[in-house]
Amino acid sequence: MGQLTVLALRVVLGALLAGSVFVQTVMVPLLAIDMRGLDAEVAHLRTPVLVIVVLGVVAVQVVLACVWRLVTMVRRGTVFSHAAFRYVHIVIGAIVAAATLVFTLGVVLAPGEAVPPGIVLLIGGLGLAVLGVGLVVLVLRMLLAQAVARDVEAGRMRAELDVVI
Repeated sequence: MGQLTVLALRVVLGALLAGSVFVQTVMVPLLAIDMRGLDAEVAHLRTPVLVIVVLGVVAVQVVLACVWRLVTMVRRGTVFSHAAFRYVHIVIGAIVAAATLVFTLGVVLAPGEAVPPGIVLLIGGLGLAVLGVGLVVLVLRMLLAQAVARDVEAGRMRAELDVVI
């Protein structure tokens, strides 16, 4: 991975992290203020929706931090090691948590007439899409495992060859 690619990815990751902090510190409080004016029949949704939004942003921040660490490992040439699995596992866990939060949002919004069923269905589809991203990362984790195993095997073969020569 070239230096320019690493720099560009870090700029994007930094911008996304700054944006997520902005959402947590500015947008969520504004959303909470806006939700104070809700009708009595949907006022009970205020706290669960705000909690789900905050936890969703935290899940995104966890993924961004782990991807930053993995990019650092790529730049140093150490990504094909067992240490990378820790970050990949955390990413998978955060994505599954985010999918669970999206499904939970759908469940919270489903009862009653306040939210149309089509919106709840779209939220369910979004949860399924997030879960699909988690499965893609799981497949990539398997590819990483194969690459690490081949790297270890290549190192063992080099050591044997050095002994022979």
